[in-house]
Order: sequence, then C-alpha cells, then structure tokens
Amino acid sequence: MSISLKYAVVERERRFLLASLPDGVVSTKQIVDRYVTGTRMRLREVCEEDGTVIRKLGHKVRLSAGPAEVACTNFYLDDQEWAVLEALPAQILRKKRYMLHRDGLIVVVDEHEDGTLVAEIDDREQPSEFVPEWLDTIEDLTEDERWTGAGLAR
Repeated sequence: MSISLKYAVVERERRFLLASLPDGVVSTKQIVDRYVTGTRMRLREVCEEDGTVIRKLGHKVRLSAGPAEVACTNFYLDDQEWAVLEALPAQILRKKRYMLHRDGLIVVVDEHEDGTLVAEIDDREQPSEFVPEWLDTIEDLTEDERWTGAGLAR
C-alpha cells in the first residue's frame, strides 16, 4: 500500500531511558493519551501550565520497520467531538512532559506514573547520532517497541 504524506508530518525520534531529569526545563504539561483499541489512532488531551486544555486525534503510520520513523496526522477536536471519540475503547497512558532547551537543543522528557523518565530527541530536520552528555542516559530505546506510547499503554 502506498502512503500519502500530503497532510502528515514525518517524525524521526530517538528515545532514551534516563536516570534523572536534566536542568533546562522551560515548561511542563500533563498529557493523557488514549490509544484506540484495534487502530493506529490516539486521542490526546494536553493540559498546559496556564490551564488551557488541547484535545486532538492523531494517526500514525510507520515509514520504516521500527518505531523511530512515523508519519503523523493530527486533528484538533472541540468538546463535542472529544466526547464522542472518548467513548471508544482504549488503553490509557498518563504522563508529565517536560520541555527542555539547552545548548541549542530541544528535548522532551516524559515522566510516567511510575517515575520512569523517557527522553525524546526529534531528528526531523537532520538525523543525528549525537546525544548530549548532560542527558543522563541509561539505555537507547529508539528501536524498542515496548517504549513507544502505545507500547507503554498496554
């Protein structure tokens, strides 16, 4: 099957298990992801620091054999659309997201309910093997399906 990327954004993310949260946090948000059973769709509710709530429906298509490269399409939802879709059966993942800006690099770190810290570095513009030394990595999780959002929600 041919995949059209006309409306999609390609994400190339590397994931790392961290020992600690690095310095440089500029913002935080609470995220609840609902991975709709039997689909590639995710409902995401984001609560910003100022109390703003953003709700969206996402669809991800793998572009390579592993989870590192996906085409993502998002639709922003109003309250009525959210209420209809929220009723679908789903696996739920809750996390706190930290946005870091340090040394010209943007890194997000997700803290899961059990305290596990997973960093994501987006290589959308320029794929790179560079990992900053200030990122206290334990393990590279990039190709491990268990550490994707859907994998963690199971």
